Amino acid sequence: MAEKTLIVEVEKAKEGTEERPSMGPVYRSVFCNDPTPPPIQGLDTCWDIFRMSVEKYPTKTMLGVREIVDGKGVKCGIYGANSPKWIMSMQACNAHGLFCVPLYDTLGSGAVEFIISHAEVSIAFVEEKKIPELLKTFPNAANYVKTLVSFGDVTPEQRQQVEQFGLTVYSWEDFLKVGHDQTFDLPEKKKSDVCTIMYTSGTTGDPKGVLITNESIITLLAGIDKVLMSCNEKLSDKDVYLSYLPLAHIFDRVIEEAMIMHGASIGFWRGDIKLLLEDIGELKPTIFVAVPRVLDRVYNGLNQKISTGGFMKQTVFNFAYSYKLHSLGKGRNHEEASPLFDKIVFNKVKQGLGGRVRIILSGAAPLSKHVEGYLRVVTCAHILQGYGLTETCAGTFVSLPNEKDMLGTVGPPVPYVDVCLESIPEMGYDALGDPPRGEICVRGSTVFKGYYKREDLTKEVMTNGWFHTGDIGEWQPNGAMKIIDRKKNIFKLSQGEYVAVEHLENIYIQASVVDSIWIYGNSFESYLVAIVNPNKQAIEKWAEENHITADFDSVCEDSKTKTYVIGELVKIAKEKKLKGFEFIKGVHLDPVPFDMERGLMTPTFKKKRPELLKYYQNTIDDMYKTLNESNKSNA
Repeated sequence: MAEKTLIVEVEKAKEGTEERPSMGPVYRSVFCNDPTPPPIQGLDTCWDIFRMSVEKYPTKTMLGVREIVDGKGVKCGIYGANSPKWIMSMQACNAHGLFCVPLYDTLGSGAVEFIISHAEVSIAFVEEKKIPELLKTFPNAANYVKTLVSFGDVTPEQRQQVEQFGLTVYSWEDFLKVGHDQTFDLPEKKKSDVCTIMYTSGTTGDPKGVLITNESIITLLAGIDKVLMSCNEKLSDKDVYLSYLPLAHIFDRVIEEAMIMHGASIGFWRGDIKLLLEDIGELKPTIFVAVPRVLDRVYNGLNQKISTGGFMKQTVFNFAYSYKLHSLGKGRNHEEASPLFDKIVFNKVKQGLGGRVRIILSGAAPLSKHVEGYLRVVTCAHILQGYGLTETCAGTFVSLPNEKDMLGTVGPPVPYVDVCLESIPEMGYDALGDPPRGEICVRGSTVFKGYYKREDLTKEVMTNGWFHTGDIGEWQPNGAMKIIDRKKNIFKLSQGEYVAVEHLENIYIQASVVDSIWIYGNSFESYLVAIVNPNKQAIEKWAEENHITADFDSVCEDSKTKTYVIGELVKIAKEKKLKGFEFIKGVHLDPVPFDMERGLMTPTFKKKRPELLKYYQNTIDDMYKTLNESNKSNA
């Protein structure tokens, strides 16, 4: 394999044994060969990040919203949308050494109650409009929660409801008065202390509590600094960041910690995705972090404007686009690739994002290669793609500015992170092959301490200090990583939501019209589609009742039949209280059952998913094309 310029080898490859498959060489970022960052005097915990930033930037604006005219071991829940009070509550946890436990309901109904009970949350800060949702967790949650603090007011009815369970409840203003005339010594805190328990979805079953330490976050921030400084794009107190991705997820949490660390300003959106571009235009951020679904909207919006702009505008834009794309392909920096066209053509795109964005970071799911390439040309900003999990403190890889070979990859490892690939013989992935392919394994201070109260699950993913991500990667010649597959039958949709596909298939098979079902989704689409072997008796009965006279194969091709089957699947989904992204949006009805003859099933009648995808690839592509066109016309 060609020499890798962005990574350095720190350990040799290991041949496989009867117990373990082979592992490729261990690599680190070329920007720093050390396993951990050099210590900074006084910087040991997340509280120190804030404290030292206050000392260094005492007059800088930190938090803003757009207005329209001894606590050792104590778990503190925070439930609500991003806001200054969310950050204040988090910093209070950091100051007193409490475990910050974000509460959020996107993991499904009952998740908030589960997290409160599992983490034994004793005090909870709650957004005013979320109080009714929190009250639904009582009386069970009252076994743990003893104090509620509203981000706003508390109605008399809510106060009565809460107090009948023996809890103390405060409005924000009342809580600030508690102890205002007293002084408190803050407890001693250490790098190794857990600072937050982030709950994340598992393949099946209950959410898992990921234990993240102060050291994990501080190490990651040092790694991000190292990368940006090496590219002359370091963060500063002049930067402005728009907070809209959930603070309950580690991705946004570490980004906001980085902003606080450098004295940057954080503005909070109004909470409506339709108004996001307006908020961007008003705040004028310099750093914009997004998930692919948001960037897909930007891409589609720009294409729509250009296509309706008249022949002359389209011609000028297309010429400018081709010229700059060619220039970037020659290895020129994006500032030097086409300054004239940046000024007269692409400046309108730049102004649409506020006019000051210099870095756009995409994470949580893969960004489509064509969208990434397009935005690189037209936004006049660096488009970076990152990769990480909650268990790795969000940051394991990040692509680099002005590196033309980064497109379609997640870049090299972040400094202070060790990475290697482990072979997966049963899937045909060889970490010692050319190119090296295998499961991405991560080691270092950014890796989590374990799953709270679930040592069994921790042992499943940790082996000899290596965290096994479940994602399949391929080293590129320059040392960047490309994500190519997923080890287990679980995948992310483009909005970052995980889908446990076998779990869903076991639910949808309960529909009387279904004999067998294979559900498909990927990280570039936001919804699921399915190939269904319909139940012949049920379909023929429905066809007769609806006066459709045709043979079974023809009935299966009829669009009315597909609509009927989708309706039956929706009924099951609602009955089982599935989340919106778990609903099937498109189906293809195959009257021929999945079989071994076509290589679609194993001898024990298990689905061979890679073979199913190969066999139905064109059908899948057609379904997504039809659904996407339908969504555009309805937008």
